[in-house]
Amino acid sequence: MGGSKKHVVPKTSSSLAIVETNSHENKVVPIEAPIVSSYNDRIRPLLDTVDRLRNLNVMREGIQRPTIVVSRQICTRVPLVMRLQRSSSPEPEIWLEYGDKVVPTDEEHIAEAICAATDVIAGSGKGVSDTPLTLHVKKAGAPDLTMVDLPGITRVPVNGQPENIYEQISGMIMKYIEPQESIILNVLSATVDFTTCESIRMSRQVDKTGERTLAVVTKADMAPEGLLQKVTADDVSIGLGYVCVRNRIGEETYEEARLQEQLLFKTHPMLCLIDDDIVGIPVLAQKLMLIQATMISRCLPEIVRKINQKMETAVLELNKLPIVMASTGEALMALMDIIGSAKESLLRILVQGDFSEFPDDHNMHCTARLADMLSQFSDDLQAKLADVTEFLMDEIKVLDECKCVGLPNFIPRSAFLAILSQHVDDIHVKPVDFIKKIWDYIEVVLSSVITKYSENFPQIQSSVKRAGRNLICKIKEQSVERVIEIVEMEKLTDYTCNPEYMTSWTEKTRAQQSFIDAVLINRTKSDYFSLAGFGNVKISHLRKYHAHLLQQAFDMKMRITSYWTIVLRRIVDNLALYLQLSVKYLVNSQFQKDIVAELVDPRSGGGVERMLQESPSVANKREKLKNSIKLLKESKDAVAAIVDQNSGYGDR
Repeated sequence: MGGSKKHVVPKTSSSLAIVETNSHENKVVPIEAPIVSSYNDRIRPLLDTVDRLRNLNVMREGIQRPTIVVSRQICTRVPLVMRLQRSSSPEPEIWLEYGDKVVPTDEEHIAEAICAATDVIAGSGKGVSDTPLTLHVKKAGAPDLTMVDLPGITRVPVNGQPENIYEQISGMIMKYIEPQESIILNVLSATVDFTTCESIRMSRQVDKTGERTLAVVTKADMAPEGLLQKVTADDVSIGLGYVCVRNRIGEETYEEARLQEQLLFKTHPMLCLIDDDIVGIPVLAQKLMLIQATMISRCLPEIVRKINQKMETAVLELNKLPIVMASTGEALMALMDIIGSAKESLLRILVQGDFSEFPDDHNMHCTARLADMLSQFSDDLQAKLADVTEFLMDEIKVLDECKCVGLPNFIPRSAFLAILSQHVDDIHVKPVDFIKKIWDYIEVVLSSVITKYSENFPQIQSSVKRAGRNLICKIKEQSVERVIEIVEMEKLTDYTCNPEYMTSWTEKTRAQQSFIDAVLINRTKSDYFSLAGFGNVKISHLRKYHAHLLQQAFDMKMRITSYWTIVLRRIVDNLALYLQLSVKYLVNSQFQKDIVAELVDPRSGGGVERMLQESPSVANKREKLKNSIKLLKESKDAVAAIVDQNSGYGDR
C-alpha cells in the first residue's frame, strides 16, 4: 500500500487478487490471496441480498447498505467504489461506471482506466470530486466484497488545489463513514504514530468505541520495532482489530511478495511475535469477508424496519393524491368534495371556534382573532377625541342657531340632533374601516382553507381561489353599505330604552348650579372649574353669556355625553351581531353556492373540465411515489427472506 493505490479484483477461481498500482512505474502486478471459500456457502445469501439492494439503488430512498470504507493517508481524488462479485461466466468482466457512462476494461489496463475516468470526473489537475467512480469486477469463484476507497486528507493545498481542499475531502469522508452501517478500514503506516493519524482522528469522531473500525498496518518490514506493542495496546480504539501486512517491493510478483510476507512474519525476531491471526493479506481478505457478512446480518433487521417505514410513508402520500378523473361527473364530485371539506373547515374555525385543524397557526384561530379585532375597534371608537373648541362653545353656537320664540328653559330637539349628527360624522369612518379590515382578514383565512383542500388540483386551484376572492369582495361591498346604514341611523333620532342614560344624565346635572355660580357669581375666584368626567375645564370665556343660555348649554352637554356612550356601544353591538350573521351566512349559504356557480360557468374557463387534466407536477409526484413504492417493495422482498434465517448470525 504506502504510496500505491489498491483495487480489489479476482485473479483466479480460487483466489482473491489485490492489484497494486505503483505510483511511479504505473504497472499492474496481480498477486494471489486465498478466497476463504468456507465462508461462501454460509454468507452467500447475505451477500446476494446486499447485491440485490445495490442493484435496486435503495440508497436513493435514504436507506444505507453495509459498506466497507477505506480511509488512508494517500490521496485518490474521487470516492472509488470497488465491487468484487462472483460470476458463473468463465470469462472475467471488468468495467468502470461513473455518471451515466460505462467503460469496459481488463486486468492489464485497470490503472489507466481509473486514471482516465478520474480526470473526467475531477479534472486533470489535483482537484477532488465527491462523484463516485465504481470499479466492477465479476469473475467465477470470486467472493463478494465491496469497499469504498476515499481520498486522503490534504491540509495544505498543492499544485493548484482549491483553498478549501481540506474541507472538501473531510466532508466527503464524513459522508461515507458516518452511517452506522459503514465499516471503517483505516490504512496506517507502521512508520507513523497511530495517535497522530488524521484518518484515526476522523474515524473516532463517528465511531468512538471503534466497534466498526478495522486497521491495516502497512510497511511492517520498514518499522518492526514497537509494532507489536502498537497493535496490542490499541491506544486509538480499533474495535475490530489490526492486520499487519508487508508491501510489495520493486518488481516482486504477487507470489514472491506473499512468500516474503510469510517469511517476514515467521522469521523476523520482532515481527514473529505478532499473532498469526493478524498478519498477512490472506488474513485481511478473510477478516473483511467475515466482518462484512456479520455487519450485513446485524443491519438487515434495521434495514427492513426503515424500508417498511419509508414504504408506509410513500403509500400514505400516494393515497392522498387525487384519483385520476375519467369523466366530468367524477370531476364534479371531486369539486363538490373540495368545496364541502373547505366549508366544514370554515364552519369549525369561523363559527364554532374549533381550531384543532390548525393548532399552531394562531392566525387561523378565527373566533378569537375576530373577538380581538372587535375589542380593539370598541376601544378605538370610544377613545375621546381632542376637544378643539372651548368648553360648551359648540353647544352655545348650535343653541343660538336653533333658537325660536318660546320659553327659555326648553332645549330645542333640533339642536340636540345637530350636536348628535356632528358627533356621528366625527366617527363614521371608523366602523367602515373596521368592517373592511374584518373581511380582509376573512379573505386570508378563506384563501388558506381553499389552498389546503385544493392543493391536489393545481389546475383549478387558482380558479377556486379567485371565486373565493370574488365572493369576499361582494360580501365586503354589502357589509360596507350595511355599516353605513347602521351609523346613519344614529343621526335620525335620539332614542334609547337603556335606563343608564337617565342615571348618567341625572348624576352629571347635579353640578349644574355650582357650575353656573362659578361662571357668573364667583368671577374672581378661578378661571377653571373641576367637573366630574371632564376634569378642570376653562370657564372664563363663558362669563359674557346669560345664565339661561349657560343652563341650556350645560344641560345639552350632559345629555349628549350620557347618550353618546350608549350610541357607541350600540354601534359596536350592532356590528358584532351583523358580523356574526354575515360570517354564518357566508359559510352556510353563500360559499358553496357561489364557488360552484363560478366554476361550472363556461365563461370562467371550464374549471370542472380542467380537473380531468392532471397537472404535470401531480403526475410527476404520482410517478415518483409509484416507482419509490415499487423499489421499496422489491427491496423488502429481497431482505425479508433472509432476515429470519440469519437473525442470530451477527452474534455468533
